[in-house]
Amino acid sequence: MPGILEAVCIVHTEHDLGKRNLRSAIDKRPVDGPVEIRELGPAGDHVCDTKHHGGVHQAVYAYAEEDAQRWSSELGRPVPAGWFGENLRISGLPVSDAVFGAHWAIGDVLLEVSAPRVPCATFQNWTGEQQWVKRFTLRSDTGAYFRVRVPGTVRAGDAVRIVHTPAHGITVRDLFTGADPDRLHRLRTEEPTVSDDVIRQIDRHLRILNASSLHNAPSLQTE
Repeated sequence: MPGILEAVCIVHTEHDLGKRNLRSAIDKRPVDGPVEIRELGPAGDHVCDTKHHGGVHQAVYAYAEEDAQRWSSELGRPVPAGWFGENLRISGLPVSDAVFGAHWAIGDVLLEVSAPRVPCATFQNWTGEQQWVKRFTLRSDTGAYFRVRVPGTVRAGDAVRIVHTPAHGITVRDLFTGADPDRLHRLRTEEPTVSDDVIRQIDRHLRILNASSLHNAPSLQTE
């Protein structure tokens, strides 16, 4: 069954967030009518911190309505479309368990799953929630970034279809949690679309897992 595009969101207002007074475009709100999706994301949208956000591998960010409603229940507050800084709010599909390299079709647009969302201080400051980065990390409902394979136009109400899923089955959640070294190795070797940033994330997880394994290894005693 296809999912549904519940909302398309673009920048509403830039804000100063955090101690360094950096500008942020995390405040995104739904817009009516068709929205053009270009190589670097939706028309009318932008990022301020281009060093850490945006680019072709983070062109479009999607979040699941079901994940958002779980957060709403836990936080005791509404989390409307755009609250996570997402461009697309999607229902009916497991966005946080999207498979790397999978193709998602919306309208006449074709997207490719490219990365999980990694929470940062800007996200923490935007939500105003205590220990938000830690809580978001523990939940691991990260949503997914997409690169744009075929530009086009989308609008709220469009069907969202997964039209290709790589056989390796490694998800954005697998990378974000970094708990399974075998899956990390497979992602690095079997998925040709992974970006340099994803490779760095994989290698960082593997270094931590290797260090933990060495630390917990039993010592050899001689008599």
